[in-house]
Amino acid sequence: MNTVWDPAQYEAFGGERARPFRELVGRLDGPGPDPARVVDLGCGTGELTATLAARWPDAVIDALDSSAEMIAEARRREIPGRLTFRVGDVAAWRPDGPVDLIVSNAVLQWVPEHFDLLPQWMDALTPGGRLAFQVPGNFGEPSHVLLRELGRSDRWRGKLGALQRDAPVLDAAGYLDLLIRHGCAVDAWETTYIQVLHGDDPVLEWVKGSALRPVLSALDPGETEEFLDAYRERLRQAYPSAPYGTVFPFRRIFVIATRPDS
Repeated sequence: MNTVWDPAQYEAFGGERARPFRELVGRLDGPGPDPARVVDLGCGTGELTATLAARWPDAVIDALDSSAEMIAEARRREIPGRLTFRVGDVAAWRPDGPVDLIVSNAVLQWVPEHFDLLPQWMDALTPGGRLAFQVPGNFGEPSHVLLRELGRSDRWRGKLGALQRDAPVLDAAGYLDLLIRHGCAVDAWETTYIQVLHGDDPVLEWVKGSALRPVLSALDPGETEEFLDAYRERLRQAYPSAPYGTVFPFRRIFVIATRPDS
């Protein structure tokens, strides 16, 4: 099944979604030369990738995403000879030369085989090169638990049951263990942003841009409305609104792994 991504829906909460990326990249500051070749695996609309080009003006950046819709939006931000975007499968990516930095932002939860890919990507780095990624850590939160329960219910199991995954990522300690055992130096941490969302059914609108995309791609219009009505009611109970908005905790897992110099 091909998931259709909606750049406008994803960017409806663009400021909130950008915070983890900025925190991740902020940890890359420090001594040593700037990266000369950077790869962004799962670049989305390219808005955040473009900040890497501004951060390292001498770097050549190759960015890819599996969504043609996202890449069509990203190509407006290309810089000839410095920043390019293309449609590509993150799981199938292999470098055509040495890479100083690999960045992957909110993507690996969609790649079941990424536990095996991470050591391969480390091997693609130059000595001292780094892999920096962040993934959601909120699969035990009501937004995701309720989605899985509904997708596995008698009404929806036939169409949606296979799409429900309980634990598509490790925790920070799990990634640290995986990459240290591969000989890397690892900085791993977690952050939970306590966000206040505004508007009608804001948690539903948030999830429409991310975890709900495979579900929406699998259903026809009539089914979509039926599913969303049922999910909406569950989310309203789990995330009650207050006069100041709706509180939505947003837990993220961050990892920066450095390949040894020799």
